[in-house]
Parts: sequence; C-alpha cells; structure tokens
Amino acid sequence: MSFSLEGKVALVTGGGRGIGKEIARRFVAAGADVIIASRKLENLHKTAEEFSSLSGRILPVRCHIGKADQVESAVAAAEEQFGTIDIMVNNGATNLEQGPSLSVSDAAVMKMVEINVLSAVRFLRLTVPKMIEKGGGSIINIASIAGLRPQREGLLYSFTKSGLIMMTRTWADEWGQHGIRVNAIAPGLVRTDFSSFFWKRLDENAQYPPTQPIKRLGETSDIGGIALYLASDESTWVTGQVMVIDGGATAR
Repeated sequence: MSFSLEGKVALVTGGGRGIGKEIARRFVAAGADVIIASRKLENLHKTAEEFSSLSGRILPVRCHIGKADQVESAVAAAEEQFGTIDIMVNNGATNLEQGPSLSVSDAAVMKMVEINVLSAVRFLRLTVPKMIEKGGGSIINIASIAGLRPQREGLLYSFTKSGLIMMTRTWADEWGQHGIRVNAIAPGLVRTDFSSFFWKRLDENAQYPPTQPIKRLGETSDIGGIALYLASDESTWVTGQVMVIDGGATAR
C-alpha cells in the first residue's frame, strides 16, 4: 500500500493540538503541503516548528472557524501559498454547556451550530468548486460516536456531530460524480485536552469506558492513520462512510 500524499495540498482545522495535530503530522510526513488553522497562533507555530523536518511543508494560519471572514482568509492564504486544496479536514469543534437538556441556552445552541456544523459548510463552499474543476478531492469530517448515540448531558455536541454525519453522507452522494470523496471519522474517547472533561472523570482504576472491549483510552495516533488512509489514493472507492474508531465502545 502507498499512502503518499506527494503533490497534494491539505487544510486541517484545529490543527495545532490533539487529533488535528496528529492528522497534520501524518499528512506532512506523507509529503503533503498542509495548512493548519485554529484560533491560537502560538500552538500552530509550535506545531509547525515541530514538524519542520518532515517531507511536506506546513503553514500556520490563525482562523476562528466560527467567523465567515476568517474562514475565507484561511482558504485564500492556503491557495496563495500552496495552490488548490485537495484534502479538507473539518476537525475544529467546541463542546459547551454539559448538563440537562432543559438548561441549554439559545446562545450555546447557536455557537455550537456555527462552529461544529456551519464552519464545515463554509469551508466546503469555498473549496469544493475548485476540487470539481481539478477533478476530485477528499473531504474528511471529524465527527464522534456521540453523533451515533446520545452523549449523556451532552445534547448539543451529540446533535451537531449527528448533523455532520448526515452532511457527510449527503455531500458524498452529491459530489461523488465529480470525483470527490466525503467521509467521516467518529472517534470514541480519545486522550486529548479537548476531551479531558470526560476521561478525567473515569475511575482511577479503569482508565477507559467500562463497556469498551479494548481496555484503554484512544490516542490521537489511533485516528491519524485512518485520516491518512481516507486522504490517500488507497481509498478511491470509499465515500459516504463513517469510520468508527472507538476501541469497540459501540460494538454492543
């Protein structure tokens, strides 16, 4: 198998840490030119410096993915530096207001939709037309098993990730004729800063969800390899799929 991304350009949101950082590392190591975008430029620069010896080039771009003008600027910077985007990874997300559903505020609903769902629409509105002109591309949406089953006291995260999964399938159906593949990755509980609220609450003697067959937390490396596969030419007949990577947590 060849997972080379030589000659490809990728944009990864939330690329300064966690799952996004690992995906960016895999892509750069495979030869891609990668734009990493998030709000915290300091994290992005650290990541770019860390990956500077790898095969591809890497460009940090400050971008609040909930703001349309910054999404436009990020895509423009990517195209100016590297050219047309071949691989779009919608990884950036937020998770607000854990608690009973009746306590959810209007402001939290709007923010979650804007960042977890609308940002993907905005990025693809800008990148897909040029993928069509070029004859293809790969879109990878980072969802969650919370989008497949309810996350207790996590209504907003569950429904936005569920929405992203349905958007993945709809886009795959619509754009497949143009050579564009659209897939989602649905991780289980992965050890990142983003998910620390959940894994730090686990019993000290069982550092994994109790119903999970593989008895450990997920690591970002468990997700990065799947993203590389979906970005590469090894997956040219794969689209509209949700790749569940959760240690078997949803197997039962």
